Amino acid sequence: MFSPGTSVTVEVPASSANLGPGFDSIGLALGITDTVQATVAGEGLQVWVAGHGEDTVPTDEGHLIWRSALAMWQRLGIEPPTGLELRCCNEVPHSRGLGSSAAAIVAGLATALALVRGRIDNPAALAMISDLAGEIEGHPDNASASVYGGLTVSWADDDGAGWRTVHPRVHPDVQAAVLLPETTLATDKARAALDDTVSLSAAASTAGRAALLVHALTTQPELLLPATRDWLHQEPRRASYPESMGVVDQLRARGLAATISGAGPAVLVLGTGDPGLDGDRLPAGWRVLRPGIAETGVRVVSRSAPATV
Repeated sequence: MFSPGTSVTVEVPASSANLGPGFDSIGLALGITDTVQATVAGEGLQVWVAGHGEDTVPTDEGHLIWRSALAMWQRLGIEPPTGLELRCCNEVPHSRGLGSSAAAIVAGLATALALVRGRIDNPAALAMISDLAGEIEGHPDNASASVYGGLTVSWADDDGAGWRTVHPRVHPDVQAAVLLPETTLATDKARAALDDTVSLSAAASTAGRAALLVHALTTQPELLLPATRDWLHQEPRRASYPESMGVVDQLRARGLAATISGAGPAVLVLGTGDPGLDGDRLPAGWRVLRPGIAETGVRVVSRSAPATV
């Protein structure tokens, strides 16, 4: 199944999830990219990591890309290669709320599928990657955005058999900026701060704004400020990222559609035109990034196979 020398290179974008009221369901791909090159070679697993996480992520069988690749091969009923080299270039910051784990999972799944089938740019392949990524991640919002690019809205099948996603076209005037702190926050810690129940009024208010959010992002960007208001997750987690919530409060008071990006602590700002963020007094160590919206999701940049005699 795997010929020594077969190699694929995969690119996958970062993502921001929730965007305010779209908790665990709405995602947006950002123009920050991780790249993975996988080559069938030798015996065992070899992993090299450059960029974010190069000194902290596992470089053995515990590496998330490898574990995700194994999940894809298991789904396909295929034994993994006896030897694989992984070279990972990470541009997506880790533990900031920009979907680094989802990007790694999507990269691993796509790499595994590309090594077997060569191409992944068809609806069935992308749906398989997105569904399995959501299953591994536990929620589909970041992963679906990294798979499809642009804006994604995801939900679980009524029978719990998998995830489904649509990707409405973002209005061409909408731009995305990210305010990035030096501090990090683990997703599991952020999720642990949430209650198991919410009030009826919070649920109703958030549902209305989530619907408005899709409309604002696709049709009326001038409604982004009210459309990004949230009641479910940002306030309950304020103590987990007080500095970030201070930035959100400051920007929203100026009329800017600012939200916590995913589980935080990065802040996402949506709007049209230049929001003038460089003039804001941000906390020490914060940086302004303008990655834009990635219209393309995961893709195979190149694939090569050994010559046959």
